[in-house]
Amino acid sequence: QVQLEESGGGLVQPGGSLRLSCTASRGTFSSFTMAWFRQAPGKEREFVAGIRATNRTPSYADLVKGRFTISLDGARKTVSLQLNSLQPEDTAVYYCAGRLFLGTISTMSSSYDYWGQGTQVTVSS
Repeated sequence: QVQLEESGGGLVQPGGSLRLSCTASRGTFSSFTMAWFRQAPGKEREFVAGIRATNRTPSYADLVKGRFTISLDGARKTVSLQLNSLQPEDTAVYYCAGRLFLGTISTMSSSYDYWGQGTQVTVSS
């Protein structure tokens, strides 16, 4: 059973940056697709970015392209999300997710089998 744990959330002013990390314990990371989702109050969980453990071409939601960067360190079983140029509308709980699959990166939360507990990102002046 894979367990995921996020870290790195917090409060930041508009235009600022944060770096989120997600570390997997147990399991073989090399066969996984990893993703970040977010959920704002009163809204559905939405895809932010994804990356495969092999062929690490990332996929991004249009809203974050050019501002967020996902990366993966297989040796450390860690997937990170660099958030730049943050805006108040980026405020949400950010979740790390994983699935044992190396095909097309799914943007649907129901495709993912493993989830972290979430980390709060608040963008406010």
